[in-house]
Amino acid sequence: MSIIEGRIIEVRVPQLSESVSEATLLTWHKQAGQAVSEGENLIDIETDKVVLELPASKSGVLTRIIKGDGEKVTSNELIAQIDTAAKVVAVPDVGALSVGGELVEPRAVPVLPPSVRKLAREKEIDAASLHGSGRSGRVTKEDVLNAMQQVQSTPSPLQGEGGGGGRSSITQSIAGERVEQRVAMTRIRQRIAERLLQSQQNAAILTTFNEVNMQPVMDLRNKYKDAFENKHGIKLGFSSFFVKAAVLALQKFPIVNASVDGTDIIYHGYFDIGVAIGSERGLVVPIIRDADKLSLADIEKQIADFGVRAKTGKLTIEEFTGGTFTVSNGGVFGSMLSTPIINPPQAAILGVHATKDRAVVENGQIVIRPMNYLAVSYDHRIIDGREAVLFLAAIKEALEFPGRVLLDL
Repeated sequence: MSIIEGRIIEVRVPQLSESVSEATLLTWHKQAGQAVSEGENLIDIETDKVVLELPASKSGVLTRIIKGDGEKVTSNELIAQIDTAAKVVAVPDVGALSVGGELVEPRAVPVLPPSVRKLAREKEIDAASLHGSGRSGRVTKEDVLNAMQQVQSTPSPLQGEGGGGGRSSITQSIAGERVEQRVAMTRIRQRIAERLLQSQQNAAILTTFNEVNMQPVMDLRNKYKDAFENKHGIKLGFSSFFVKAAVLALQKFPIVNASVDGTDIIYHGYFDIGVAIGSERGLVVPIIRDADKLSLADIEKQIADFGVRAKTGKLTIEEFTGGTFTVSNGGVFGSMLSTPIINPPQAAILGVHATKDRAVVENGQIVIRPMNYLAVSYDHRIIDGREAVLFLAAIKEALEFPGRVLLDL
């Protein structure tokens, strides 16, 4: 933002990264004529990687909105103005805005939590029409769904299909029983689709599997989890073991940590591990930088922080940039087996699945062990089957002998 003539503040789109050419304005949290406070979030801006919040740089009144919800914008584009000298004044029974001596009635819009705001936008429910049933009048997802049902139950002419401008359109039968809804993909979902299709088309993807006995990791975790949490202030989970085991295997097989650039192979002398995290806005893969230099506690803290900020849309564009290898843990959702898709331009990805008790044979005896099926998808253009199989075997060894992970052996 920049100041003009000492009282008018220009609200502009922040500088986007070089790989992002444009963004979409999601939802204005303030309407023209409403007071804003310094640091208060004015609008959410969605790129193909992340949703950004744009805070007000000064307190005042939002006097003009130049770009509305759903419009496409570019870096540094002017989208609104704030008058730092204007004030919202109260008159009997009516709130009014004093701008240049004229009174303008403001529009009252409830402040919605991000998840509720997203649902309302997708269902095309006007935020100002919502009445909160939660504590202190807070608007909940159920309030949005109830409002949508009321809209759908109201007789109306058939609406044509479209979905332009990022909005949804509902096609309803005369009887009102068969409803279809066309919703435009969000920018993040479009980017996910684009990259996954790119990966399938541009890489020769194969997947190899192995099974891992997780009992040693579980025993180690159960023995030290309380002491670990007391010292580091974070719970000891399983994700950090998978990340550290992957790093140890990558150090043994550098080709798996490489990437393809045309006809060149780029070997990376560092280990930036992406961790796939599911959120309401779609799958995101923030990067743990220099994972080889981090302790289990450091990794657990970063993953926990990523998870919280993925839900609230607080991750930054820089946190998605780069990455030499990815760990995707579908096991937290109950996945038993999958063939993960490589995150280009990386050459491989580790898929982790649910740990379940299974009957296995040890020393000629059938025993019950907590087993996990691991999968490594790899780009066969640069990684041969031998390297992929041995790489996964190295991960298996590190997890079945977790002392090596702790001692970096």
